Amino acid sequence: MNPEPATAPSRRSRAYLYLVSAVGLITAGLVWYSQTMAFAWDEGFHLLCAQLIKAGLRPYIDFAFSQAPLNAYWNAFWMTLFGETWRPAHAVAAVCVGGAVLLTADYLFERLPVPRWRLAAALVGAVLLGLNVQVVDFGTVGQAYGVCLLLSVAAFRLAVASVDRRGAALAAAAGLASGAAAGASLLTAPLAPVLLLWMLVVNRAGRRVVKGAAFVAGVVVALLPLLALYVQSPRNVRFGVLEYNMLYRTLEWQGAWRQNFEVYISWIDSTTALLLILFGVAGLLFVAFRCDWERRLRSEFYLCGCLAAALGVHISTARPTFSRYYLMAVPFLAILGAAGLYWVATRLHHPERPLGPALALILLMALAQGKSLYDARDDFSWRTFDNLSKKVAEVTPPGAKLRADEHVYLLTKIRPPSGMELNDSHKLDFPPALAAQLHLMSNKELERRFKAGEFDTYQTCDDDADIDFPAMESLYAHQAEVDACHVFWGVKHKTTPPPAPAPGSKP
Repeated sequence: MNPEPATAPSRRSRAYLYLVSAVGLITAGLVWYSQTMAFAWDEGFHLLCAQLIKAGLRPYIDFAFSQAPLNAYWNAFWMTLFGETWRPAHAVAAVCVGGAVLLTADYLFERLPVPRWRLAAALVGAVLLGLNVQVVDFGTVGQAYGVCLLLSVAAFRLAVASVDRRGAALAAAAGLASGAAAGASLLTAPLAPVLLLWMLVVNRAGRRVVKGAAFVAGVVVALLPLLALYVQSPRNVRFGVLEYNMLYRTLEWQGAWRQNFEVYISWIDSTTALLLILFGVAGLLFVAFRCDWERRLRSEFYLCGCLAAALGVHISTARPTFSRYYLMAVPFLAILGAAGLYWVATRLHHPERPLGPALALILLMALAQGKSLYDARDDFSWRTFDNLSKKVAEVTPPGAKLRADEHVYLLTKIRPPSGMELNDSHKLDFPPALAAQLHLMSNKELERRFKAGEFDTYQTCDDDADIDFPAMESLYAHQAEVDACHVFWGVKHKTTPPPAPAPGSKP
């Protein structure tokens, strides 16, 4: 299909003002959601790590952490400015998602060679990203999804711009952004090699070698914080960043492969994922076989397809994987999806009336997201931990030892005992010397200390069926229930813990 005669898009036009206003509304909605309903169990240890960093501790070296570190340092920075709670991390994550939405929509507005469709395509790209259920649910929490989305789209935009510039500054910036994304979450690890390879192949100005070297230098600069930690303790950093996720995540997880299979087919049950994939595939097919757009523009859409595919394959190899991991590929599918809607609408509808099909898709995405919000209205949220932490702080005297979820440690500002910063790590049973080096405490050791009355206060959000109430009541004089969670305090007696059991499995 032949495009209309191209005219240069203007960011001072009324159409662009409409686009920015729409992105502003999406961002405002994301910020509102981040402060009211957004919650993820795993963000507890991410935010606790940030709090410990703010207190001067080093991840891996001074306490256990099982992720790449940049997002934790990012959250620690905002905690320094706005307080040690979940709220600043959520608000900043939501704004980062809004930034990714703006960069995605701006790209479509600038690059689509069909002037009449620029606003419609940009709005569709913004909605396919900004109203995606997984993006809304997890891009607005304290984990790395929000900042990774922003860094990923920024790296893409910088890489695309760099191939037409003689200088290497934009290539270095693209490497910096893609390296920072990987430094925040290894889920984005394929981003840098795919962008580098594409830049070397497509480069149209300047020297490829210089730009390639600048890109690699940018990646290295972004990873300097991780490299600095590695120099201080190679064993601890290697375990936290790589070994924990590659070798030990599936411990006590009998159905990891079944979990992955169910995730692979879960998109069938999601309206927003289904629309994104179908229109994304349609857009890639259109660019490959049916459009007459200039080659340089088609190569950028091919890049989106390569990035989405590389991220999808990489994420699919995680054991276990989760649907939310795939949100890292959503911006690139959204760009392809806008092209897909353009093709489908011009074939089935009037090619000079773009807003009708675009608004229909936007309405469908909004309804799907609205239903998701309604279904989640009674889900667990930070309100429970806000109330719970007040009770824990009330009954826990200064200097007392607390056994709690990471969220409660964060909100009460009570530092967890060494080895208890990462609840998921209790499933590991290493020899005592190695466990001490890695700051790990096994379930056996945790149980031994509990029976000895070492914990003055014990908080848990396990189901009633999972709590041994007779044992808790024999050890603690008081208990309270707060929003389906339990707090026990007032140890009746303490004993000298028996010797630690013989070490179990070796790493």
